This record gives sequence, C-alpha cells and structure tokens, in this order.
Amino acid sequence: MFEETFIAELSDRVGSRVEIATDNNLMEGILSTVSPTTVLIISSNGGYGQNNRQFVALDAINFARFPTVA
Repeated sequence: MFEETFIAELSDRVGSRVEIATDNNLMEGILSTVSPTTVLIISSNGGYGQNNRQFVALDAINFARFPTVA
C-alpha cells in the first residue's frame, strides 16, 4: 500500500531536484524517471560534459527529500 503512494508522489515530482538515500549511498540530482521498480536520477558535475545517470531500486530507498531553493 505504501509503495503505491510512494511511486505516485515520486511521479508527481519528476523534474524536481531530489536527494535519495539508500543503506550506503546519498544521491543528489534531478528526478528523471519513475517506474514501478526503479527511479532514475540525473546528476550534473556542474560543468560541461557527461551527466551521471543513477538507477535506484525503489525497495532500496530509505528516504527521498526534495530540498527547496532559498
């Protein structure tokens, strides 16, 4: 039940800046894609060049945070 709500909330926030934590990683970037099993985060190194793509399994996510810009 919670998983469906979590997927729906993440889907509503596609295109937003996100911080996602797993047991051993903290990833930051733009939430690009949400599927029933994974999310895709695109992080930029701040310069010209390749962006990093990180696929994260939904069941590995401990929390997701959407920081606001002050």
